[in-house]
Formats: sequence, C-alpha cells, structure tokens
Amino acid sequence: MFRSLRRALCAVAAALLLPLGAQTAQTAQAAEVAAGAGYWHTSGRQILDEAGQSVRIAGINWFGFETGNYVLHGLWSRDYKSMIDQMKSLGYNTIRIPFSDDIFKSGTVPNSIDFSSGKNADLQGLNSLQILDKIVSYAGQDGLKVILDRHRPDSGGQSALWYTSAVPESTWIANLRALATRYLGQDTVVGIDIHNEPHDPACWGCGDTTRDWRLAAQRAGNAILAVNPELLIFVEGVQTYNGVSGWWGGNLMGVADHPVQLNVANRVVYSAHDYATSVAQQSWFSDPTFPANMPGIWDKYWGYIFKQNIAPVWVGEFGTTLQSTVDQRWLAALVDYLRPTSTYGSDSFHWTFWSWNPNSGDTGGILKDDWQTVDTVKDGYLASVKAPGFPAGGGSDPGDPGDPGGGTAACTAAYTVSSDWGGGFNAEVKVTNTGTTAISSWKVTWTWSGSQQVTSAWNASYTQSGSTVTASNAAHNGSVAAGGSASFGFGGAPGGGGVPSVSCTAA
Repeated sequence: MFRSLRRALCAVAAALLLPLGAQTAQTAQAAEVAAGAGYWHTSGRQILDEAGQSVRIAGINWFGFETGNYVLHGLWSRDYKSMIDQMKSLGYNTIRIPFSDDIFKSGTVPNSIDFSSGKNADLQGLNSLQILDKIVSYAGQDGLKVILDRHRPDSGGQSALWYTSAVPESTWIANLRALATRYLGQDTVVGIDIHNEPHDPACWGCGDTTRDWRLAAQRAGNAILAVNPELLIFVEGVQTYNGVSGWWGGNLMGVADHPVQLNVANRVVYSAHDYATSVAQQSWFSDPTFPANMPGIWDKYWGYIFKQNIAPVWVGEFGTTLQSTVDQRWLAALVDYLRPTSTYGSDSFHWTFWSWNPNSGDTGGILKDDWQTVDTVKDGYLASVKAPGFPAGGGSDPGDPGDPGGGTAACTAAYTVSSDWGGGFNAEVKVTNTGTTAISSWKVTWTWSGSQQVTSAWNASYTQSGSTVTASNAAHNGSVAAGGSASFGFGGAPGGGGVPSVSCTAA
C-alpha cells in the first residue's frame, strides 16, 4: 500500500446485493485434473504448475503481521479458519500475507486475538511464525495458495529501500532464507514477494549497489533459491525510472533494459501496484480522455512485460474505496485490462486485491467494518477476473487419498442467517465434503415454510419452484477435497422465515 498517504478509516458505503449474472470462471478452464498442484514455474508470460498446466493467481491481501499486532488483523473478531473458508467461497484462490522482520525476533508476541467461544483455539500460546504456520496449513487444506510479502523492515512503517540502519541487507536476506527453509516442501507457499513498494531513492539498473533494487532483488532471489529452488520470486517495480515516476513499486519500465536474472531459470514474476484517487491523485486521472487513456498508462509501466511475453505480471495490490465516480471507472477499466477469465483463461495478468481487511484507511476492504459482511459491490467488480481454486492438501492430489478405486461422494450443508431486517434477509450456506474422495460438483436443496423468494445470489446458481430452492456450485467452487468446504450466499425476502432443513448431493 502507498503508506505515506494513509488516512483515517473511510466510511464504507452500504453495499447492494448483486444479481448472480456472470460466473467468475469458465468451465472450459477446468481441466480433468485441477490445475495448480505442486510448486509453480514460469514460461514466457504464464505461470505453470508442476504438470505444466497454466494457472491464474486471483487473490486477496490479508494484512496484519507487518503491524504492531504481529498477526493477521480481524482475529480479534473471528476465527481464522472461517475467514479463509469465506475467501474460498468468494472465489479467491491465493492469499498475499504481508509481514515485517519483527516477527523473527524472539521477543515478539502477537496480540489482539479473540479466543472466546472456541475461536482461534489452536493459536493460543503460539508466536507469530507459529501462527503463520497454521494459516499456511489451513489455506492449503482449503485449496488456496499463499504468497509471503516482506512488507516492512519493522512494524513502524514502510521503507524506501530494502534495508534500514536497524535492519541491514544481511538481516533481510537471512530472514527470507529462513522463510524459504521453514516452508521447504510445503507447496502451499508458492513464492515470496521480496520487498514491498521500493521507491525513491531506489533505482532500477543504475548500478549503485546501495540503491539499485534490481541488483538487490537478484541477491535476495538467489539466496532464496539456494534454499528452495522451486519458489517463485516476486519482484516489484520502483517509483522512478529515467525520470518517469509512478506509484511506489508500480514502475517496471526498467525491466526492458535490465531484467532480473536469477541462477534458477523461470522463477521471476514481476509485480506492479496500482491505485485510484482514494489513495492519491495522479496526472492521468485528470486526462480528458480518462479512462480510455489508462490501458496506455498500464502498458508503459508494466503491461508491456506481459504483452511482449517477457514474464508473468502480477498486480500484487490495487484497491479503492469506490467513493468517487473516477475510482469506479478506474476499477472497471483495470479489471477489463487484466483480461476476463471467461475469455482468456489463465493467459492473463495475475492479481491480489487490496484488501480483505476493512481497516485499510484509504481503500477499505472486501469485508465491511463488522469483519463479517461482504461488500458485494466491490467484490462484484472482480467477478470476471476470478479463477478456479487449486487442489487441496499442500500439493498432493485430493482425489487420491490412497484408495485406487475412488471413495464415496457425500456432502452436508449448513444454512445460517447472517442478517434479517424483517423486509429481507441474507444467508450463507456452507457445503462440507463428508465423503472419502474429492467431489467435482454439489447441489443443495431446501424448502421454506413461508413465502420467501431468493432475490440475488453469489457463488452459486439457483432455481426456485414455489417454496423449494435448488442451488448448484459455481465454476470456481464445485471441486471440494475430502473434509474441505465451500460456501455460497444469497439474499431473500421477506425476512423472519427461520432456518429450513437443507439436503446436499455430491458428484
């Protein structure tokens, strides 16, 4: 995030429920064996899994480890597993987790975690790194990948360079190597974003080893790959190149002349950040041709890398409060530029939205201030670029639990009313695979005792006949590993109808 421009938490506008409309990923994208297993590598502008199938990172930032809480935010309100389940149910397939080097210090104690009513019970007594282990493990079980982001040298704030007087380069590299060692063999962690938002006086290709971010990225990347040669190395841009300035970390113009060269081939993914006016004003927002001018801006700073087949490009952060018309038009244009999954599949830009957290002062989040309710308007902007999830269980094939003949397909569903205001209500249904093998699709049915009608739904398609509703999985959440879960939500009217009995069938 563009840290120097933080403001007080903006009020998040009341969201409207979106009609189901377009689904987030096309069925043609789903191979017979789900893409994403194992560690990943690059080939031209694409990221491929261990079997050579292309994948698309379509994820979310969840911050907190880089702050004085030394742990993910929101654990003061909810259990971490419920939030990861919710991310998956919304169609996000990757979590970018920022951290600071403070979490490696022996005296660091995570704080602001709610353990009441059984929440976060398995995190009690753990340090920050041990909690990170739990997050990574559960994300992998849910079929999500993780990218670790060295966000700050300490919890006090962002740094322009990758080192400070208190945290020298040697500490930075040692801690990156420690993470690579810690998660060696755990392919839920597919890579490391080695430093967040380098900016002036950082340079790219200038040759000054105290300022040249490209050279520092090569030193750090090679150190990581010496421990685990399977990891991806995510390298952000700088602020200024040849006198042309942009967002912190968002200027990758120097790649054309000075690409990052590592000792292991096919491991570099370039990362850009891009924001709207709720973060800062830029000259292109006042261009009379806006937003038609934006594709050319993005091409110049980072899009050319993808379009010229140099390397994959991941927009590691982008976000907005959506309060202004300019910001709304910017986000719609950027999502279109990132290439809809239904048209391009995984031959697309990769992305992780900023942020899951509602307490991002100049962007807000996918969650509203209660840390429960989804901002369906903001989430809806991202629907066309979401993508299928990945095999659960840290890289093993969830469809092969040791039974060569396949097991029993079975599921259960739990129906929860999240809000009811009399004239209408919102509900969530969690589908759990209770069988002994992975399922590829599910269907949930219930019958209301009253006159309720579904008015909108997300992460499922539905039909209603009289008082009976049948909901089927969306393209991105039909595949569920044994023991795993998926969720969908809907709005209905009128309220006050209670909770019906729900049945679930799986295939």
